[in-house]
Amino acid sequence: MKETIKALGQLGILWAIYRGSAWLVATARLPVPGNVLGVVALFLLLCSGVLKLRHVELAADFLLRHLVFFFMAIAVGLMDCWRPFVDYGPTLLAAIILSAILPLYVVGRLAQRLNRERP
Repeated sequence: MKETIKALGQLGILWAIYRGSAWLVATARLPVPGNVLGVVALFLLLCSGVLKLRHVELAADFLLRHLVFFFMAIAVGLMDCWRPFVDYGPTLLAAIILSAILPLYVVGRLAQRLNRERP
C-alpha cells in the first residue's frame, strides 16, 4: 500500500511537469509539443539535481515497463488507415530506414571523435 501511494505521488510529479510544459507551450506559443518540452524539462531537472531520480524512479519504471500498452490504440488505429501505407509504402519504408540509420551513424561518429579527443 505504501509503495502504491509513493508511485502515485511520483506519477503526480511527472504529470505536473507535463502539465507545466504544456501550459508553457500554449502560453508562449512555442513551436514544440508540450510533451517534448516536458521531457527536456525532466532531463534538466534530473541533471541539475533539483529533482532526484528516486523522486520519480518508481513511476517511471512502471510506465516504461508498460509502454507497449500506450501504443496499442495507435496500432489498432493504423489498421483502419491502411490505404496510405499501400500508396506510399516505399517512401515510408525509405523514411523509416533512413531515420533509423542516420542517427545511429551520426552518434557513432560523434562518439568516435569524442573518444579520440580524450587524453
